[in-house]
Amino acid sequence: MINLTRQDDHDDQSLGNLVQLDRLAAIRRQLYQAGSQTIQELAAATGASEPTIRRDLKLLEEDGAIERVHGGARLMQAIGSEVAFDLREQRHIEAKRDIAEAAYGLLRPGQTVLFDAGTTMAQLARRLRVQPIPLTVITNGLTVAQELATVDAVRVVLVGGDLRAENMSMVGPQAEAMLNGIWCDQVFLGAGAIAEDGAIYSKDDREASLNALMLRRAAYRVLIADASKLGLRTTFRVAPLSDLDLFVTDVAAPPAWRERLGHLPRTKTRFIEPSEFRE
Repeated sequence: MINLTRQDDHDDQSLGNLVQLDRLAAIRRQLYQAGSQTIQELAAATGASEPTIRRDLKLLEEDGAIERVHGGARLMQAIGSEVAFDLREQRHIEAKRDIAEAAYGLLRPGQTVLFDAGTTMAQLARRLRVQPIPLTVITNGLTVAQELATVDAVRVVLVGGDLRAENMSMVGPQAEAMLNGIWCDQVFLGAGAIAEDGAIYSKDDREASLNALMLRRAAYRVLIADASKLGLRTTFRVAPLSDLDLFVTDVAAPPAWRERLGHLPRTKTRFIEPSEFRE
């Protein structure tokens, strides 16, 4: 009888720990989706009491997952991001989060994936940090690497080379030499511009060259970019959209572009609705 009671106590404790872990994951997911929330909002979203939420936030803050703000919390931002990068990351932020959520759904445990640099890619890395999957992530993005650096389930391989500060990315001959020696299950690429000729473009020749190589080093090729990039052109061509397997963007794409993207010969396009991944 005593042994049974001890076992029951152990089971109750285990169940309590599981409930807390679920709640911590829910808080992280809520902060990822909303950016920041008050204690009252987090309590309502999780069904927990405000004192419980305060204790949970203390644990998450100690883990470096969140930072406390007056009356609530927000997801911790990667330290050292370049200011211009941070400003660009806030443009069309909701669309980028929705696109990143869709891209996250493509990841499978045990895969080796290649992550480009860029602001939408940073959102994908942040989403992976909130709910880790066992992966090897190879990236030329410093912000991506920073976001995932402390995630035990994810092995991060940072591509070396020359630093391009504007995009917090590594580029150049050394980066290309490293990529030539790898093969990945999937590549996730961002875009600075998608021009009327149906091709992806970059402002930087080294980044364009590296992005083109990334597409050649993976079995499945995914472009993630919000609709504001459609119809823009910069200097250096990366690749035609028809080289992709999937293009994930948002429903703000103009009708003419939606029609055009729907008729690409081999590339599927997924238009993400604003409410598709929001609770």
